[in-house]
Amino acid sequence: MITGIITFLIIFAVIGSILYGQRLAKTEKSDAVFGNPERAKGGVHWVIVGTSFLLLSWLYYSWDIAKAFYPKSANELCQVAKVNESLLSLKYLFPIEERHHKSTALIKRENINIQKKITLIQNSPDLKDKDKELFVKLLNKTQRTIPLLTDEKLLEDDTKNKIADLTNRITWLTEDFQKVSYPPIKSIEEENKRIEELKKQLGWGATGMEVPPLPESKRGLKFHAAAQELNEVSDEFFSMRNHNPEYLKLLKEIRDEIKEYKDGLDDSQELEMTYIKEIKKLGQRIEYESVFPPNALDEMEKSIREFDVAQKNEQGNLIYIDALLFPAGTIVASGPTCAEDGPGRWLPKPSDTFRIFGDLLKPSVGFKMIPMIWYEMMGVNRIVGFILPDWIADVMPGKYPVHSEDGTVKPNFKSKVLDVVTGEFKAFKIPVPTGHIWDSFLRVFLGLTLGIILGVPLGLFMGLNRFAKGFFDPLVELYRPVPPLAWAPLVITVFGIDNLGKVFLLFMVSFSIMIISARAGASGTQLSKIHAAHSLGASRWQILREVIFPNSLPEILTGVRVAVGMCWGTLVAAEFLAGTSGIGFVENVARKYMQYEVIWITIFVMGMLGLLFDVTIRKIIDKTIPWRGKG
Repeated sequence: MITGIITFLIIFAVIGSILYGQRLAKTEKSDAVFGNPERAKGGVHWVIVGTSFLLLSWLYYSWDIAKAFYPKSANELCQVAKVNESLLSLKYLFPIEERHHKSTALIKRENINIQKKITLIQNSPDLKDKDKELFVKLLNKTQRTIPLLTDEKLLEDDTKNKIADLTNRITWLTEDFQKVSYPPIKSIEEENKRIEELKKQLGWGATGMEVPPLPESKRGLKFHAAAQELNEVSDEFFSMRNHNPEYLKLLKEIRDEIKEYKDGLDDSQELEMTYIKEIKKLGQRIEYESVFPPNALDEMEKSIREFDVAQKNEQGNLIYIDALLFPAGTIVASGPTCAEDGPGRWLPKPSDTFRIFGDLLKPSVGFKMIPMIWYEMMGVNRIVGFILPDWIADVMPGKYPVHSEDGTVKPNFKSKVLDVVTGEFKAFKIPVPTGHIWDSFLRVFLGLTLGIILGVPLGLFMGLNRFAKGFFDPLVELYRPVPPLAWAPLVITVFGIDNLGKVFLLFMVSFSIMIISARAGASGTQLSKIHAAHSLGASRWQILREVIFPNSLPEILTGVRVAVGMCWGTLVAAEFLAGTSGIGFVENVARKYMQYEVIWITIFVMGMLGLLFDVTIRKIIDKTIPWRGKG
């Protein structure tokens, strides 16, 4: 219901945004020529169109639209899949799914295999002539068993009757299948039992990728019953063998000769043993295959074709639902169970994804007992104790108090300062973010901030000073080309798997990027602006603050945008390698247990966080360097 409403709203938003964009284009300024940066500003309506297109594609290819508008379609397609699965083995007997009759293909294949084996034996330099003669004789006899199976005159009456009986069952099924009353209710008790089982059955998507297998509609019940009947017919047919007395006589003769020859072999005759086993296998394949006279199954083929047409007609609008709302896949059956086959296997439905994400947000559920993002009430004393270093108390004048003879300790100023910097004091509590998302966000923020604070000044210094450039450049360029993942094992080994190691790794990533960005910005400042500042009597600090730094801001902020992306990629990889919390840790565990919805949740979260960082930086760019691109 909700997905259906959202789908309509998205469609209306797309249509409305396009119409608005067309109307806006007519009022565009005449001086807004191609190449003018002003033409790229605004365009929120096109953002809506692009976002809506992505969401619609997700809804469509994940089959969530099918789930929203036809919630019973997956269950009904499951029953259709059961029928198709039951028919498949029977269809392969005839030129329905294949080009030839199965018997024709089997005979062709085995005749080729026998002739190849004869040629191989005759050309073998390691076999004795008498062995060759015997092997060729046995293969010729094996080949002579095939005509005994394909001769209609030798087909036994019992086999004919079984084929006729199975054919009639398919014909009767076709007639009954097209009736409204099919399948008939066997008894009130069985019907009540079926209804009770249906009540226990969860809906489509409630159990992950599984589709509810028990038929929930009248049409589904019809296909389910037909599938059961066809399974029985198929099992009975393939358990049947076209073994007439003439064939069995020749087969026994071949087996006896093979046994007599094998009994006469010793352990040194491995080659002869190998050949005789292969000859025996050729005969066994023919024995267990369904080989019949060419016209013996014509009526059965006709009845199967008629049923196939009938079942396709009975599908009704399911054919169109399957074709239009289940792109690049469908519902397939494997025995009594059904599953999604196609994008549904790896592209979860938004409705299921958001439902699971909602569960992961709950502290009572979470992921590995940690919520994705939540809050906890934390005393201000703990925060103060974490921020302030303990040595502040040590540098205070005086000594720490000593206990008196009565066993009490009187606090003094120095001890009170120690209580403050260690957090040993009472204070009110405030909500503090926690969870996997917050852990990853905080690691990226801290690593990026440290990289900016230390990298930008050094980059500016290198861009302005020959000594700094010559001294620091080799050091920076030595580690910068090395992929962050190459540093990760070393950094994690030194600093541990906790936050310190990951933050330091992210600092290394952002530090080099910020140095290069700031250096490029400083060295690219126009000399005319610097000379103008000198002529006006500006000091070095004023030139740096008012001229060089503002002119370096575009490169610096661009470097920040690049560093954000690099930090996120590195963080996820680091949390993959070693971690007990964070987005990468969640995705790694979900990957091991094939929790596709959770994997997509982590991808979505990382994308949204990255977008949040990027949008923030873009806003900063617009506010701090509004002159960019304007000459």
